[in-house]
Amino acid sequence: MTFSIAAHAGDAWGVAVASKFVCVGSIVPEVRVGVGAVATQSFARVAYRAEILDALAAGTPVQTALDAAVAADDGRETRQVGAVGLTGAATYTGSECMDWAGGIAVGDEREAYAIQGNILTGAEVVAEMERAFLATAGQSLDRRLLAALLAGDAAGGDSRGRQAAALLVRQSGTGYDASGILADLRVDDHPDAPAELARLWDVASLVLGGPEEIVPLSGGLYEEVAGHLRTLGFTGPDALADWAGVVNLENRLVPDAIDTRVLAELRKAASD
Repeated sequence: MTFSIAAHAGDAWGVAVASKFVCVGSIVPEVRVGVGAVATQSFARVAYRAEILDALAAGTPVQTALDAAVAADDGRETRQVGAVGLTGAATYTGSECMDWAGGIAVGDEREAYAIQGNILTGAEVVAEMERAFLATAGQSLDRRLLAALLAGDAAGGDSRGRQAAALLVRQSGTGYDASGILADLRVDDHPDAPAELARLWDVASLVLGGPEEIVPLSGGLYEEVAGHLRTLGFTGPDALADWAGVVNLENRLVPDAIDTRVLAELRKAASD
């Protein structure tokens, strides 16, 4: 009833998931920075999350940790779970999971991913998720996981339709006030949950993220920005900072330059 990807890239760890099932973000994912990420689904056994992550924290290889958790579970044939650890990835699909069901797990200490799904339109869902994840190499993990989720949805996703989606990504030193939370977003009940998750991610990453692509604030661009700020009622040497504070974009301010996402928001605000 669900498709998901658990992954790590460098020091970032995360899970993205979508399903025709309410509130999957409260059930499927769990992440511990420097330890692992787990996605449990298909008659999900929530206890898998702690069992596998505790084993990984104790130094158990990811395949061994997953195998031990599954072996101790009498309901294992109805379950599906994927995990990544410090040295690789593993995925499991029980024999009684509803078609189409399956997954793939690949990786090492640099980067790893486990992709799995059940009651899918077909194997192409997992294949497209893998393709999108690999195609976005070099981007932040939250972007990559969201791209994989959207690709799986576009390929058919859950054969019963859409209802909920979630994105949980942690990376030390990132996020608001360096909290380590790169993304923690849930869509609990929505007719187009993956698309709504993408919209929420766009808003959250804009407000909570730091500067990305920076351009010098000089010459014609300086005059343009000053003009937009005057249109919005902000003048003086601190006009940009004053406006950014009102719209919660102060995290993206840099001296003598402007973040291109801030610039886009300013242009949009001035034209409305």
